[in-house]
Amino acid sequence: MPGINGIPTGKTEDREMAAVQGLMGSAGLKGVASSAAESAPVATGDTAGERDRPVLQVLVVDDDVDLLQACSEVAVGMGCAVMHAESVEAAQTILKFQKIDLLLLDLRLPGGGGLALLEQVKTLYPETGVVVMTAFATVSSAVEAMRIGAGDYLTKPFAVEDLKTVIERAGQRMHFHQESRRLREKLRTRQGMGDLVGQSPEMEKLYRILSKVAFSTHPVLILGESGTGKEMVARSIHTNGPNADKPFLMVDCGALDPTLIESELFGHVEGAFPGADRAKDGILASAHGGTVFLDEIGDLPLPLQGKLLRALQEKEVCPIGSTDAVPISGRVLAASNRDLTAMVAQGRFRKDLYFRLNVVNLRIPPLRDRREDIHALALHFLERMERESGVARSFSEDALRVMLEYSWPGNVRELENTIERACAFSSGPLLHMGDLPTQLQDFRIHRAAEAKRAAEMDGMMDGTMAAIARRAGIVSIATMERHAILGTIRQLKGDKLMAAKLLGIGKTTLYRKLKEYGISDVRDAM
Repeated sequence: MPGINGIPTGKTEDREMAAVQGLMGSAGLKGVASSAAESAPVATGDTAGERDRPVLQVLVVDDDVDLLQACSEVAVGMGCAVMHAESVEAAQTILKFQKIDLLLLDLRLPGGGGLALLEQVKTLYPETGVVVMTAFATVSSAVEAMRIGAGDYLTKPFAVEDLKTVIERAGQRMHFHQESRRLREKLRTRQGMGDLVGQSPEMEKLYRILSKVAFSTHPVLILGESGTGKEMVARSIHTNGPNADKPFLMVDCGALDPTLIESELFGHVEGAFPGADRAKDGILASAHGGTVFLDEIGDLPLPLQGKLLRALQEKEVCPIGSTDAVPISGRVLAASNRDLTAMVAQGRFRKDLYFRLNVVNLRIPPLRDRREDIHALALHFLERMERESGVARSFSEDALRVMLEYSWPGNVRELENTIERACAFSSGPLLHMGDLPTQLQDFRIHRAAEAKRAAEMDGMMDGTMAAIARRAGIVSIATMERHAILGTIRQLKGDKLMAAKLLGIGKTTLYRKLKEYGISDVRDAM
């Protein structure tokens, strides 16, 4: 089986494996391919995390040797490990024994069509990204390639920058999938505290405080915007404390009529008010050493604030309609999305109750201040939906990118509702932008418009700087390179091979540069 870097291959797996190993150990076609051990990761940014990314494994499949070399030069220059094949059979052999992250595939190949290989790759190796290259571009072939699963489409002859762009996208896609697997594994091992999800510095700080307050009996005041997970934090304190086997009782002070709140908190005797046909213990008396969570304590009416304060101080309550005190023994946790200190200053919240509850103060950061946790939280909700529905889903790159950039004014609750809605509206296992709520789609449109305006401003600035440079007699490096190449060719009277040697560049690089300069005939440079 010829065509894999000139190494003959036999019919047995051993011969195929030997051929692939020989290819991986070689310097590659005309010295441009690189092994993974010698390469740096694809550079897609400046952060430490991006510098630590694994090497992108690239396979170029084309029967045009010059194109193989040119694509390999570009990919290696970007830090990729490159392999190449000149036929479908050769590519199949490499794919069988080597994990490939990106396949650069010509549609017209000897021994079989590129579309057939594309379909096979997407079936057997679904995580391999595919970029289709062809000089026979038609609407039908492009549509068919995209339908089968190609991620990008390059029409020969294509610009080097276009090739670099698709390689960068593949590197980002590989990092995206690896990060998703890492986060899913973290979720499976339940890193964090209880059902809380997040590894950001803000959440790590919260975990440290929670681990300390969980084993005390003091009241805790939990503050944070709506939807940040204050109830989840309260449950985490309870479940990680010594009385986790005791009741966890909750009352929403902002959701009930004041009379009902009083009955819920303190209980009542039979006949205490119309409809009280039997006695009822209040939540404070029913905790029996467990935890009482008072959500939205800022909505508690002032008269009940005084009654609650007395109950906490005396550790007993008097049910409505009774003069007999009932002892209480539960721990009290309270939460609010309001500024209680401002309410105290305005006389709308009792100062003595505030200090009674504020023995320990926990502030839950809004989701926009811990964006590192958005991906993990989204996967957490997605896995929960999978357990409920039995359908495994994942996010498209565009959908996840918008979710990571969005400000989430409704915090974790809004994110959870967004995932549930997307799963309900999705027509397949992949959640797209169209499955997300209107506010995220509007946000994406707004950001795109902002980016366009910024690019236009940059273009204006570039034009201004160019004019300044011309007046100052400053010449760009690209202009100096062009003058050097064309000047050398003129001096050698059109001998491109000698010009490439004298300039210290490859023949393919020289041809590529001439093409960038718009010179198809070397006589134009004379």
